[in-house]
Amino acid sequence: MTIKALLLSASRVGDTPYLEHTLPFIKPLTETARNWVFIPYAGISLGYDAYLEKVREGLKALNIHISGIHEHADPRQAVRDADGIMVGGGNTFHLLHELYRYDLLFTIREQVEAGKPYVGWSAGSNIAGLSIRTTNDMPIIEPPSFTALGLVPFQLNPHYTDYQAPGHNGETRAQRLLEFTLVDPLTPIVGIQEGTALYREGSSLTLQGDKEGYFFKGSVQKEPIAAGADLSHLL
Repeated sequence: MTIKALLLSASRVGDTPYLEHTLPFIKPLTETARNWVFIPYAGISLGYDAYLEKVREGLKALNIHISGIHEHADPRQAVRDADGIMVGGGNTFHLLHELYRYDLLFTIREQVEAGKPYVGWSAGSNIAGLSIRTTNDMPIIEPPSFTALGLVPFQLNPHYTDYQAPGHNGETRAQRLLEFTLVDPLTPIVGIQEGTALYREGSSLTLQGDKEGYFFKGSVQKEPIAAGADLSHLL
């Protein structure tokens, strides 16, 4: 079967309503997948029930059924029974910790490799890469491993920006990613700006949206990726 994975940078772009800009990206995946399971483990402060309702409201125009994985007695069976899998943003470390806790990594990957569509945003996109070593989040909890789903064979950096507030002397995102490539020069990173997404369908990978992305690997630092670019060579 064909892997179908939509990896969104963020749940919002600018001041748009929650998930509104994602609707055109997600809609094609819902034509045959009507029953979705949502994984809210990254949303710690919001609470899982409130997070689920927020997602349902944001995606109500798609007319799909969304249940929360926390509502099911058997999380792995919930993933198997659903037509599609959604993973929301929040804290990437807590998300991955819980996926290990409930032994879900293999099940999710198995189901996606069998053709079940996967939609993630922010932390939900970060875990689709090789590891979470390029997340922007604070390590509030230690998962058993940083190894993630590997739905794409590289690292992701959602919410990519090099904005530096006046008077702020911390490193830019590009400087942080440079540190990664100095430690691990062989592993690529793709940075995606808010409002954009990576979409993998089988052996095809494209950058969706109207903003460019950025590529980092070894001595290649912040190489622009044109909006709409074919990135299939990274698979």
